[in-house]
This record gives sequence, C-alpha cells and structure tokens, in this order.
Amino acid sequence: MRVIDLIRHKRQGGEMTRAQINFLIEGYTSADIPDYQIAALLMAILWRGMTHSEIAALTDAMLRSGRTLDLSDLPSKKVDKHSTGGVGDKTSLIVAPIAAAGDLVVPMISGRGLGHTGGTLDKLESIPGFNVNLSLVDFRRILAKCGCAMIGATEEITPADKKIYALRDVTATVESPALICASIMSKKLAEGIDALVLDVKTGSGAFLKAEKEAVGLAELMVETGRRMGKRVVALISDMDQPLGRAAGNAMEVVESIEILDGGGPADLRELCLELSAWMFYLGERVPSVPEGKRLAADQIISGRAKEKFREIIRLQGGDEAVIDRPERLPKAQHTVDVTSPADGYVQATDCEKLGLACVALGAGRNTKEHAIDPAVGLVFQRKKGDAVRQGDALCTIHYNSPAHLDYARRLIAASFQITGEPAARQPLVRRVIGASGES
Repeated sequence: MRVIDLIRHKRQGGEMTRAQINFLIEGYTSADIPDYQIAALLMAILWRGMTHSEIAALTDAMLRSGRTLDLSDLPSKKVDKHSTGGVGDKTSLIVAPIAAAGDLVVPMISGRGLGHTGGTLDKLESIPGFNVNLSLVDFRRILAKCGCAMIGATEEITPADKKIYALRDVTATVESPALICASIMSKKLAEGIDALVLDVKTGSGAFLKAEKEAVGLAELMVETGRRMGKRVVALISDMDQPLGRAAGNAMEVVESIEILDGGGPADLRELCLELSAWMFYLGERVPSVPEGKRLAADQIISGRAKEKFREIIRLQGGDEAVIDRPERLPKAQHTVDVTSPADGYVQATDCEKLGLACVALGAGRNTKEHAIDPAVGLVFQRKKGDAVRQGDALCTIHYNSPAHLDYARRLIAASFQITGEPAARQPLVRRVIGASGES
C-alpha cells in the first residue's frame, strides 16, 4: 500500500478498508508516515466523511495503537464524562471530583485545547506542579487511592490519538464528526470504563454548530460505545454563549473551585449537576437521574467534592493550596474592558469569535509547538439576555502581551449583538440521547 494512493482514494470519496486504516494508523504511530501526509488525509476525511464501518475501524485502530486498562479489580463502577469542546467549558474539573466523592471511579483521559476551545489538560497544568503525564502504574495507583485521576493520551494509551489530536488542532480539521468520534471513543474505551456520559455541544461556539449535526455525532458515539458493551448517554447542550463567566485556563480553575465551594455561575452549576447525575445513574449509584442530581448536590454541600479535588491535585503533584488560595494560580498582569456601543440587551454572541480571541491572547495554540499562557483569558460581564447601557463592560480581557490585544478586542466587540428586545433563552440541555433516566 502507498499512502498517497489512500489519500487520493479518500479525496475522491472512496471507502477505506480496515486493513488500509490499520496500515495508516500503525505507520503514523511508528513515525513511518510523516505529518504532512496524515494532514492531507485528515482534510480529505473532513470533506468526504467516513462510513460507520470506517469510523469503527478507525476507532479500533487508534484504541489498539497502545495499551488498554483493566480496572476490574476496583470494586466501584468505572464511569467517565467527555465534552466535545466549548468556550468556558470546565465541567470535567467539577464533575470528576463530584462523581469520585460519590463512590464512582473516574479514569479520565482528556485532551488539550482544539481550535477555538479550551482543553482540560491545559487547565489542569495551570495548577503549579500538576502532572497530567502519569504512567499507567501511577494512574492505576491514584485511581485505587482516591477514585479519580486525570491524564492525557500517552505513549502507552492511544498514542495514535495523541499525535492526530495535535495535528487536527493546527490543520483546520477539528470539526469532522468521524475524527471527533474516533478520538473520543478510542480514549474512553481504553480506560476500562463501564459507562460514559457525553456532553455534545451545539451552537456558535461548538465545532458542530447545527443541532442536527450534533445529534448525528451523539448518535454515532452512543452506537459505537454500545457496540463495545458500554452504557452510554449523550446530552446535547447549548454553546451559543460561553459556559460560566470565565474562559482561560487558570481562570477556569478558579471558577471550578467556586462551584465546588457552593458558589459560581448558575449555568455552569446546573450543567455539572446534570452531567454528574447521569454518571451516578449509569454507574448504578442511584435508581433515577433526579436522585443522581440530589446525590451530586450533596457532594458539593457537604464539601466532599472540594476535598476530593484537593486530593486529586495533591496525588498528581500539584499545589493543593490553590483550593483555599486561588490567588496562587497564574494571574495576568493587565486587564481592559470591551464595552457596549449602545443601550439594549445582549441578543446573541458569536461564541467562536470569543474562543478565537482567547487563542489570540495566548490561551490556545496556533501551532503544535505553541506554548500556552495559563494566566490570560476573558471574563464575561454580560451574557445573552442581559440588559446593558452604553459604555457598560461586556467582557474583561486579562492579558500579558499587547501583541494581539487589538485583534482580540475587535473579535470580542464583533461577537456581541446588542438589540432593543430581550433575547429568548435556550434550554441549557436541549436533548438527551441514548438512555431513559426516569424512576
């Protein structure tokens, strides 16, 4: 087989065989196939799509590129949660400690920022000393000790996904449903989980902006998981505006701690309770989702979830003092407001532009080698439906370098639509696919 022939075949809309997909993944993982050829293949996949058989073969090849975990010796149900990505989406930092505090095991293999969205690993690494690059031995040890560990794909676990994930980020191929499904499901199925809760975003800040496309991806991932014998549910959630009030790595850690401390923005708290409830339900800790939500709320009220996050940070080498003293996290040197040009209401936001502004400030990557600035980001002073006066702050920029400040300001200003009428509010969770959670 020649790689160039397979690229051409896919570019022309052909279907690849399992043997061809295995050849490509094995060759790229072993560095026998260069980045530029896989980049061309990824673009062909983005444009031409993949059949269900191709996606299943790609998921399996990526899964088998490394080791898989056997956690059957741990007595509790193993349940994870994954989001398809959004602006201000820091839910993993909240639901993982909640679920672990409620006696589930959460073996979370996460990713870095993709395109205009933030990544769980980048957020965690803004905590001084936090190590997301654990060996499988240490990963298992921490899971056995506290019920949760959060790491990235490694040379041991889905190394093919680690390489392809980074390449997608800088080749404008993030949005492919086939690649999203294979990336997420290969990592999650390698974890040794019993069940998985998916948060599939839709709206201006999501990779799949149309709800129909998000539902299609959700159904694809639920089907893939069930074929592998796992309990899977997908929530279709709103990303027409940022989640919570902060976007930017260290700032999102601060907001996560606020939620675990019983405060924080209402929309973020609501979604985290819903996701945690489904984790408890699929993990057979409760007989219904409403009871799961009550159990999740109790982990916050009692302080157990916050203490669990403290324990996770400590066991993964981080500065656990940030739980009580968030000022120990990186902080930007400068701030500036973007203000409203008129009286009225925030009718809509172009959430993708807000994410791109974060990237421009240094909170995301433009190349695979790009270094993240953990301190920079945005605080959203007004959100969809809020009343504003001319000159009111819509968004506060936290920055260190002025190099791309003007560009970020223009993106932010262009993202807010101010009109004379209040905006209709969308439900935070639009649909649930794959399970019934009623008692």
